Amino acid sequence: MNTLTAVSYDAFEQNLLSLQGNMYNFALSLTADTTKAEDLLQDTSLKVLNNKKMYRENTNFKGWVFTVMRNLFINDYHRTVRTRDIFDANADITYLGAHSDSEGLSAPDRALSLTEINQAINDLEEEYRDPFSMYLAGYKYKEIAQTMDLPIGTVKSRIYFARKKLQESLHEYR
Repeated sequence: MNTLTAVSYDAFEQNLLSLQGNMYNFALSLTADTTKAEDLLQDTSLKVLNNKKMYRENTNFKGWVFTVMRNLFINDYHRTVRTRDIFDANADITYLGAHSDSEGLSAPDRALSLTEINQAINDLEEEYRDPFSMYLAGYKYKEIAQTMDLPIGTVKSRIYFARKKLQESLHEYR
């Protein structure tokens, strides 16, 4: 029995090695950068090797490996978006949130502070706030549905209602 296991692991690794060229091309199409593509290829190979127990026989091996690569790329993208430094300390924020006078009101009357927006979001009921916050963070509807274990239609409607509630609570700034 141990010989069969060793043979199947060797076949697994051979299959993975034979896909390296295809994997690199796919990684390059995802990242559009040779260095990042090489990193993604290495991360995917390591992840696949560490999780070979998760692979089920008679499953499309290439499809499984490419799904692992795509998921790693997406997760890294979301991590980058969440941790990106959005505020540049050297930026000129004098006119941030100000609208032109051509709209009939002076700029200070129309400025909306980030604190007020965040407070309005925090005031939402949890069932609306959580999917809306995830959506703002860059998650797709399907990812939110999977994370929250909800049907995708429910996620879409909660985000829609969150927007409506925010429009109502921030109506004086329209």
